[in-house]
Amino acid sequence: MSAGCTPPRAARGFTLIELLIALTLMTLLSAVLFGSLRMAGKSWDAGDAKAETTANMRLAEQFLHTQLEEQHPQRMKRIIDFPLLFGGDATQMQYAASLPARVQGGGVWLYRLRVAQDGYKSQLVLDRMVPEIAAATMPEFAAPETSGLADGVREIKLQYYGRDDGADLAMDPTWRDRWDSHQTLPLEIRIDVT
Repeated sequence: MSAGCTPPRAARGFTLIELLIALTLMTLLSAVLFGSLRMAGKSWDAGDAKAETTANMRLAEQFLHTQLEEQHPQRMKRIIDFPLLFGGDATQMQYAASLPARVQGGGVWLYRLRVAQDGYKSQLVLDRMVPEIAAATMPEFAAPETSGLADGVREIKLQYYGRDDGADLAMDPTWRDRWDSHQTLPLEIRIDVT
């Protein structure tokens, strides 16, 4: 060999084992990245669904709050003692209130708040009908119009705060699970939703 010549170097490259290890690592990293993106997408969708449910419940709450505040003390004119169109127990409540003029011409309607079951689904609903205030009997919800207020509501618990008919005003009002008075309206109504 001459003094100025350098020996030829071996060609540099990857061995088959190194290439397989690199591809395996890249596959594992891709799988982890895909799983992370998929989990993030599911979390995003779940967050959107929860936000929509919360917004719907807030709208239902605002609607009921406004409507119950504007409750109308409608009386039945042909029944002795002129009873009020109001009553309720722990699971449903009937009351009279105005329907906004923009909806079917307005007027005083009779409403029933309850939870409706349909198989595995349950929904907070509001039934409504025009009461016949000149009737000789209290109205019944035979074929009401029904509006869904909120989906996924399993049950409601209603409580009424007030005094019995003819009770002394010095007597403290109490909370009760049933309102049977046909002469007075409750002072407050509590609605717990599950």
